[in-house]
This record gives sequence, structure tokens and C-alpha cells, in this order.
Amino acid sequence: MAKPTICVYLGANCGHDPFYAEKAEELGRWIGEQGCSLVYGGSKIGLMGILARSAQKAGVRVTGVEPQFFIDSVVQLETLDELIVTKTISERKVKMIERGEVFIAFPGGNGTLEEIAEIMSLLSLDLIRGLCIIYNLRGFYDPLKLQLDRMTEAGFITPENRAKYHFCADIDEIEELVRTQDFFG
Repeated sequence: MAKPTICVYLGANCGHDPFYAEKAEELGRWIGEQGCSLVYGGSKIGLMGILARSAQKAGVRVTGVEPQFFIDSVVQLETLDELIVTKTISERKVKMIERGEVFIAFPGGNGTLEEIAEIMSLLSLDLIRGLCIIYNLRGFYDPLKLQLDRMTEAGFITPENRAKYHFCADIDEIEELVRTQDFFG
């Protein structure tokens, strides 16, 4: 069985705590150790750059997807195996979703939240297949988990759809989840 392409959503900023940079590097290394490929936003800066360089060092194929206005700002990682250039952020999201099979939201900002929310919606509507993982490092996404649970309790999300969004606190939980979903055979 072919190894899945892992799509990671994360920021072009590193945040204030170096812990997140360490964990982005660990995630990239883990993707490589699993023999998977990576698709991500394509930037060389912040957590995005750390993740991509770590995955490359681990020997996996790395695809970046950048809108032209980011290319014009020269923030793309020059050593990518493949760079897909889009006109808009919306097109970028579509290309990333087309390539991904496992979708991971690393701690990040507005863009990360928007991207993983779209994955949750598409999974709920059965418009895509895949695995949605919210990487809940140090409880970063606890408020989102509480909100999704509240929405489920209030009847706005079905329990079946809520079960499609997985919160993992560490890389071991991610690996176990991916293995139980038969992505590693």
C-alpha cells in the first residue's frame, strides 16, 4: 500500500515559544520516517519552512503550494521537489486538498484555522475522504475542541461527523491514529 500524502496547515510565523518550532521539526522528521510525502503552503519562513526543511532532510518529497503574490514576495522555499503556483488563496486550498490524504492542523493563526475548518466541512459533507487531525500541542486547540463538542451537543454537528475530527496531543497519538485508519497498511 502506498504511503499517504500528508497535508500540514501551519503558520509562516514561529510564535513566541520555541517549543512549536521544535515540534514542527519533529513532525517533518516523522513524516520522513514514515515514508510519506508532504504538501504544505510552500513558504521558507516560520514554522512552514522548519517543517519542510525537516521533511526534506528526512528524504521525502515535499510539494509547496503558493499563490503568485507570495511568489512575488519571494517567500517560497527554493529547494522544493514541486512548487504549484496558484492565482489565489482559494485555489491554493483546493490544490492542497486534492493532494492530501491526511490533513494536520498544527498550531497556527487565522489561515490554519480557516484551512482545517474547510477540511472538517468537506469531510462532513462527504465531499472528500481523508483523516482530519488537529495537533493539540500543549492544549493549543482545547477551545476549538470544546466548541466542536458544544456544537455537537446542541445538534449542529452530528456525532458521526464530530467523530471525523481527531485531536492528538503528540506525535505518538498521530502515528497510532494513522495506523488504525490503515494509511500505513
